[in-house]
Amino acid sequence: MRRLLPLIGTPGSHPGGRSALTCRFRCGDACFHEVPNTSDNAYVGDVIAGAIGRRSMMRAAAVVTVATATGAAVVGTGAQDAQAAQGVEGSVAARTGHTVDKAARGLRFSPVAPNTADAVTVPGGYGQNVVIRWGEPILRGAPSFDPEHQTAKAQAGQFGYNNDFLALLPLPGERGRQLLVANHEYTDEVLMFRGYDPANPTREQVEVAWAAHGLSAVVVEEDRRTGRLTAVTRHALNRRVTATTEFRLTGPAAGSDLLKTSADPTGRKVLGTLNNCSGGTTPWGTTLHGEENFNQYFANASRDTDKRYGLGTGATERKWERFDKRFDVAQEPNESHRFGYVVEFDPYDPSSTPRKHTALGRFKHEAATVRLTDDGRPVVYTGDDERFDYFYKFVGSKRMRHGSSRSVREHNLSLLDEGTLYVARLTGDSPAADIDGSGKLPADGEFDGSGEWIPLATATARGAVSHVDGMTAEEVLVFTRLAGDKVGATKMDRPEDIQPSPHTGKVYVVLTNNTNRGKAGSAGADEANPRNANKHGHILELTERRGRAEATTFGWSLFLVAGDPADPATYFAGFPKDRVSPISCPDNVAFDPHGNLWISTDGNQLGSHDGLLGVATKGERRGELKQFLTVPTGAETCGPIIQDRRVLVAVQHPGEIDGASVEKPASNWPDGPGKIVRPAVVSVWRTDGCDIGV
Repeated sequence: MRRLLPLIGTPGSHPGGRSALTCRFRCGDACFHEVPNTSDNAYVGDVIAGAIGRRSMMRAAAVVTVATATGAAVVGTGAQDAQAAQGVEGSVAARTGHTVDKAARGLRFSPVAPNTADAVTVPGGYGQNVVIRWGEPILRGAPSFDPEHQTAKAQAGQFGYNNDFLALLPLPGERGRQLLVANHEYTDEVLMFRGYDPANPTREQVEVAWAAHGLSAVVVEEDRRTGRLTAVTRHALNRRVTATTEFRLTGPAAGSDLLKTSADPTGRKVLGTLNNCSGGTTPWGTTLHGEENFNQYFANASRDTDKRYGLGTGATERKWERFDKRFDVAQEPNESHRFGYVVEFDPYDPSSTPRKHTALGRFKHEAATVRLTDDGRPVVYTGDDERFDYFYKFVGSKRMRHGSSRSVREHNLSLLDEGTLYVARLTGDSPAADIDGSGKLPADGEFDGSGEWIPLATATARGAVSHVDGMTAEEVLVFTRLAGDKVGATKMDRPEDIQPSPHTGKVYVVLTNNTNRGKAGSAGADEANPRNANKHGHILELTERRGRAEATTFGWSLFLVAGDPADPATYFAGFPKDRVSPISCPDNVAFDPHGNLWISTDGNQLGSHDGLLGVATKGERRGELKQFLTVPTGAETCGPIIQDRRVLVAVQHPGEIDGASVEKPASNWPDGPGKIVRPAVVSVWRTDGCDIGV
């Protein structure tokens, strides 16, 4: 039976710094189950080895922790604590060398100190506002939010719950307006419904949760005088996609017997999208969304393939199987095969049917980011967010067309259905005898390596070909994890967002954490992983051969190893560690117009709240890391967007602390005491009207 955790304990007492409540509702207690990957493939720790020790040895004498420089964390709630957190910025800047004028362009702000304020804390000279909250009406006819009398019909016309990935798209012809797309990863029923009984949810509660999942598209408008960004309700482009919206399965696995159900004997239509985590935007004007921890929604699984994907053998947390048999694997064995894909959504066409691209494989997609080859073909990077799982690349075979006609848009919507799916294998450059797990500098003095993209399947207009012995192409694309096992992909520490730099072409792979590394039965730190019990995470920098996106080989190096800068195991691309902000558990990332990488965190293990930080990736200040904001109690920082004059973040699951409920809230954000806690999107800008960080 799946372990059901009680709502007790303290924040940070669970793997990755998450509360038990987060573990229950976001990923189905994934960290308390066996690791699904039981293959004997090389661990990334068997490849990276010693990298941190080699670098830290050179700089250990210069280490001064930022946490010490800032003094005690701010504890409390509300605006007063946010101001107190801002008040120590001068001390941070003075004692860490964070002078605004000398920082990398785009990072010229006084860093926010680590804190535990129940607020979104931003640097001095910056303003903020809530753009849109859970439950705000966005469709015509949708009622105002009433948490005491919420219905599924109302929720289907309102902004969904637990916003994660964000995209801001241009809106030609509407001055000062943009189109905001957000996905809604999961629901926190105990924070949504007064008197919620986890053992006996009602049908109405379940249907509200179905409607609160999915995607939202909403037009937003800028107030040029203040910088505020607000939602335009009932705009013609506003749209909700839920767990019951019809989707198309496309690509080579569509129509497979593995995808057919009693409700859909064609294997080409599926209702809804679940657990959308991060995503990406495409050059042709659509958004991509990764279905991540879909396993938690399906009950009574028993097959080995189910186990490899983390499906449980008993009842689910939400008990949806009581209300729709498609969530019961014993009754509908193929329904779970229809989730775990990259979803493509066309926000400019409210009548379009969203697509699930089988050619990009099925696993716990954290994100899907796109770049084009020199001849205009799409390349998509995506990670499988699980301990000891893999990261992937898809190289399309069709070229993108330019224009806005229907025929052009239909062509571009098919670009991710033909091409080759690859999985990564990393190799270290140091002799095995030199790697003892202590971080001792190996004889070659290097801390980088090489890698190759191993082909799994190629899809064409005439069909698909498998490159994996013993598996058909359909099996590769439905059971992609097993295909990665067979070809010897390198096990990683929870691959999250993967972003190619639009300035340099280098690719950044975010690895959030893996506290299992070094435990009995798991490999310890070696050439491809910085440390045992990796609770803070790290970021790899990949360089595709000759800078070509379609290359099948690459070089890699450690770009950032997270944690307290005073820890010798941390590393910040060679930048002096006494001049950086602390960071723990990197998750979603985005680039600003200057080429800096902005990193949102999830599960901070350093005793402060999660936040958003920017780091220079090039030039003499490469590795300079500065914290820009922190989020409220229990919240995670998601979906960062960094524009010239605005930063957007999705504040996900505020108040998600063990023991919290509607009756006993752990957070008052964003509306203050007496109001229900609500996930929301926040916009931040400079109050003087100038660009961010310049």
